[in-house]
Amino acid sequence: MDPVVKEYLIKILNTIAFAALWMIINTTSGIMYQLAFIEEKIQWKNVAFYIFLIISFVALLGYIIKIWKKPLPFEK
Repeated sequence: MDPVVKEYLIKILNTIAFAALWMIINTTSGIMYQLAFIEEKIQWKNVAFYIFLIISFVALLGYIIKIWKKPLPFEK
């Protein structure tokens, strides 16, 4: 396999894997542990969950941008 194509496929797989891992972690903690639902009143654990959700999403986007910012050496 061509090394450039291999590097391109690795970028795609890294993007999909990290996005899926982010979604699994946040949906598990939000739904299974009832952190995403505000019952009677807002609690500190709900606030902490949503702050973590936003910070981790920004970190995920930063990582994905970092991955795709490096150009691939395709020959013209």
